[in-house]
Amino acid sequence: MSFESWAAFAAASSILLIIPGPTVLLVVSYALGQGWRTAFPMAVGVALGDFTAMTLSMLGLGALLATSATLFTILKWVGAAYLVYLGIKLWRAGGTLDAQPRTDAVSAAKMLGHAWLVTALNPKSITFFVAFLPAFLDPAGDFLTQMLVFETTFLVLAFANAFGYALVASRARRFASNPRAIGVVNKVGGGLLVGAGVATVSFAGSRT
Repeated sequence: MSFESWAAFAAASSILLIIPGPTVLLVVSYALGQGWRTAFPMAVGVALGDFTAMTLSMLGLGALLATSATLFTILKWVGAAYLVYLGIKLWRAGGTLDAQPRTDAVSAAKMLGHAWLVTALNPKSITFFVAFLPAFLDPAGDFLTQMLVFETTFLVLAFANAFGYALVASRARRFASNPRAIGVVNKVGGGLLVGAGVATVSFAGSRT
């Protein structure tokens, strides 16, 4: 695996993780209601959930790669287009972060389990990974090595993202509930995501 391939994957993953979705909303909800102590168990739960969804997706992609190189190449282009679509959708989302504080008293273990379930069992997670990962996989390289590197990278970023969201939400509640601030984040993230999609198109095309 080249450094450029890994760097492109890490950059696109970082942008994608920042986008508020069901997992981020859950993390923010707990943090708004119960403070910074929720950060670690929620971040661990999110990382485990992404590990589950990503592993299932990677195993499916490995089977597809072994079966049909043509379908795998098509998925690369679908994944690149998907990034652009997500970027446009995020840009148009405006200032939306509908996270209500959760004040129910639950243990750290239950928070972890809740975050894992929401992340791992969300059908969009597996669909996302199936569309996203092929753009960065090298069919000629060792699949298991790439799987290990990409999963480790994504899980570290996912943990850091969830931990950061929890800390920001617990210490800067006005920011988390400010539509204008969230709107700026969405527009910047959307623009970067479109750029990542375009770059991924070029990257995928150069390796086809």
